[in-house]
Amino acid sequence: MDDFLDKLPQMDLMRSEKMTLVQLIIPVESAHRSVTYLGELGLLQFRDLNADKSPFQRTFATQVKRCGEMSRKLRFFKDQIDKAGLRCLPRHELEPDIELGDLERQLADHEHEVLEMNSNSEKLRQTYNELLEFKIVLQKASGFLVSSNAHAIGDETELHESTYSNNGFIESASLLEQEMRPEPLNQSGLRFISGIINKDKLLRFERMLFRATRGNMLFNQTPSDEEIMDPSTSEMVEKIVFVVFFSGEQARTKILKICEAFGANCYPVPEDTTKQRQLTREVLSRLSDLEATLDAGTRHRNNALNAVGYSLTKWMSTVRREKAVYDTLNMLNFDVTKKCLVGEGWCPTFAKTQMHEVLQRATSDSNSQVGVIFHVMHAVESPPTYFRTNKLTNAFQEIIDAYGVARYQEANPAVYSVVTYPFLFAVMFGDWGHGLCLLVGALYLLTCERKLSQQKLGSFMEMLFGGRYVILLMSLFSIYCGLIYNEFFSVPFHIFGGSAYKCRDTTCSDAYTAGLVKYRDPYPFGVDPSWRGSRSELPYLNSLKMKMSILLGIAQMNLGLILSFFNARFFRSSLDIRYQFIPQMIFLNSLFGYLSLLIIIKWCTGSQADLYHVMIYMFLSPTEELGENELFWGQRPLQILLLLMAFIAVPWMLFPKPFALRKIHMERFQGRTYGLLGTSEVDLDVEPDSARSHHEEEFNFSEIFVHQLIHSIEFVLGSVSNTASYLRLWALSLAHSELSTVFYEKVLLLAWGYENILIRLIGVVVFAFATAFILLMMETLSAFLHALRLHWVEFMGKFFHGDGYKFVPFSFALISDDDE
Repeated sequence: MDDFLDKLPQMDLMRSEKMTLVQLIIPVESAHRSVTYLGELGLLQFRDLNADKSPFQRTFATQVKRCGEMSRKLRFFKDQIDKAGLRCLPRHELEPDIELGDLERQLADHEHEVLEMNSNSEKLRQTYNELLEFKIVLQKASGFLVSSNAHAIGDETELHESTYSNNGFIESASLLEQEMRPEPLNQSGLRFISGIINKDKLLRFERMLFRATRGNMLFNQTPSDEEIMDPSTSEMVEKIVFVVFFSGEQARTKILKICEAFGANCYPVPEDTTKQRQLTREVLSRLSDLEATLDAGTRHRNNALNAVGYSLTKWMSTVRREKAVYDTLNMLNFDVTKKCLVGEGWCPTFAKTQMHEVLQRATSDSNSQVGVIFHVMHAVESPPTYFRTNKLTNAFQEIIDAYGVARYQEANPAVYSVVTYPFLFAVMFGDWGHGLCLLVGALYLLTCERKLSQQKLGSFMEMLFGGRYVILLMSLFSIYCGLIYNEFFSVPFHIFGGSAYKCRDTTCSDAYTAGLVKYRDPYPFGVDPSWRGSRSELPYLNSLKMKMSILLGIAQMNLGLILSFFNARFFRSSLDIRYQFIPQMIFLNSLFGYLSLLIIIKWCTGSQADLYHVMIYMFLSPTEELGENELFWGQRPLQILLLLMAFIAVPWMLFPKPFALRKIHMERFQGRTYGLLGTSEVDLDVEPDSARSHHEEEFNFSEIFVHQLIHSIEFVLGSVSNTASYLRLWALSLAHSELSTVFYEKVLLLAWGYENILIRLIGVVVFAFATAFILLMMETLSAFLHALRLHWVEFMGKFFHGDGYKFVPFSFALISDDDE
């Protein structure tokens, strides 16, 4: 048997790749190029030899800081390009590689230029906004002033105008300076202040003015006809023009302070219409000049950003790579001579030749006189776990890794999950109409694979795209199980010929009739369509799906136990085979394997035996005659034998292994079996479930015994609970079928029974939405999660430890945009 198993070909995914711990001694002059080439190869996981040092104490901390600063500048350029709405594509011609120092100088120059242009543009935009607001205030406030011409504000107006009647008013000073110039006092007449404020602040502004002046003011407002851009946020803001009439210097001071607090800009408006028109012309002239200046500045800024954008992608990739190289170099140690860097890391055994070639090329390209020394080290700790996957198997491997990364060289559940996972999903989701809908979605994702892989997707869409092959297999298995259940949106079809049953009379679907009678050979594939609508439909489908769930569950749990045997054999742990695998197989199959046998015999013979009665009285009265529940000759003695074997298997799991480990430990340290230290039964470190300890640690027998006791109780109770857990296959399948039937009969058929086209249309829409959102989304997610639990707990719990750690090589291909 062992010879036969040894001759079987090895599976690539069955066990993780063999790993080797290697040491690199790299001359300083070729260190950067060597690490760069290793990053391009992507098959070496470096160990951090400077874990006790902070990031600032490491050798290449300065270079990492420089790369971080360049990354910040590149992100700044990218934000500026996006903000400007530019779409800069990289040049098609090949650009020469740029040195890091030259790139740093170019980025500094470009950043200084863009910052200076942004500053000038912001100042011009602020001045432009002030002039635009001044123009709007001149146009809107003049109406209030004309209407108040009869009031006694003439003197105040003259004084107000004289304050701002200097020649060259617009050109001589900024508007903010002019509006804050002190006014001559006029204690006798009314005065006014005009300005503009954001619309969302108007109500609070008016209330504050009323309270501050105790109602001794007149507030007029009108909306501006155009929105104004906020320079800080670049958003268009709606504003309101206001004019406040008041009396007295104290009120004026309060109003100006309130305007300043609310961010309201105040502008002087002469009451004389001639001066208003003259001032408006001057403002419009200045606005025209500023618009031309702003347009020219924007074009110049866009040209500068386009020049950066052509090389931005390449520069960002270069900086990310350089930062990753220096981060990796910081994990290496200087030797005592300070002329070489020493590094350690894990690599797959098959990659040693490629690494030799890469390091030789790095030595040659860097013109180093001394080559890189590469040699294999003896490993003490457990190596990382590495599976080579493709597009199909990667998604299933990620599902398994979400539970726990496999221990080094442990049997990989993903190999079997490629088939069992979508199949168990389909058992719960079986409907070939719904399966076709899933297939269409999966084919869309596969058709647009190249396009979608280059886009930045949302979290939900990215999850769907990553599991596109999982969805494809789930849809295919759903179609298969749907054909077995003979359900197309809950409707049966005579796809594989005529039914084997016919009605005894015209009322065969009535609950008080005898039901269907068989008159020809069975339906060749799947469930006979005549069961739909009959009085026996629900009991029949219940019995079928429940028994099928038990059979599938026992088969998958036995597969898990068989994999535990291959694990024990691979790690040469004969104790686990003799005192764990064998009693577990006996216990599980003496009870639930026997139940599966009874189900198959009952199906084959058409017996009316009550399996509940058989299994219950197998424990309560094992010697009692079975009577009409006897399925085959010799059933009662066989049941007694199986029951005895199950009882024997429990202490077999519990007691021998701890005492065997204790005996091995005593013999090892009494010096009687030093020649056997390399054998499986002596090496405690390779026992997957033993108390794994080093030679210097004390052997704790009580701890091992308690561990084995817990493991045995967990398996005995878990055999019952896990078998019952597989009944979720029956429950969810039945729920999915009944929901489909309800939506079909109570929505679609009910609406179709009306002659009104509107009611029919509403029925079709409701049926489509219920199918899409409840059956295709919620039910898919429910079946997915239940299949996930069956694999993680019921299947993988029989053999999978999941306490390893993933192989994460230094690879430029794995560097994402978030790692800058």
